[in-house]
Amino acid sequence: MLVFRLSRKKFASELSGIGASKSGNRWNSKGTEIIYCADSRALAMAEVSVHLSLATLPKDFVMLEINIPNTVAIQVFSKKNLPENWNAFPHTYKTQKIGDDFMYSRKGCVLKVPSAVVKGDFNYLINPNHKDFKKIKITNSYNFPFDNRLFL
Repeated sequence: MLVFRLSRKKFASELSGIGASKSGNRWNSKGTEIIYCADSRALAMAEVSVHLSLATLPKDFVMLEINIPNTVAIQVFSKKNLPENWNAFPHTYKTQKIGDDFMYSRKGCVLKVPSAVVKGDFNYLINPNHKDFKKIKITNSYNFPFDNRLFL
């Protein structure tokens, strides 16, 4: 399976989860390493653009194409188990606990969760500390400039 991730160029050569651990996000608390990916390039762009303005838009984004081999099981978080207001902004500790529990249990390497930005699309959370993580590879990367009209 191919998933997508936008990254700043200086961080695009490897997958680590360190960036997400520095601040915490919807599916992880501060200190929990996790790699956020999307099921399409468009979703990867949307997930990043909701946090930026034209004034703060870096010019060095790179789109990563990441292969998750069929031998790596993908767990799916059931929508019926989502807490109320799971997609609220700012995010709640309840969604962070879902991601943290997944990461620390090490029962799976990849967790499929719904996107809070684009209804009907999905994000894939990769656990860099799982034994199967070494099977997941960046297969392609290329410059990805944002169209400034997105921020008008």
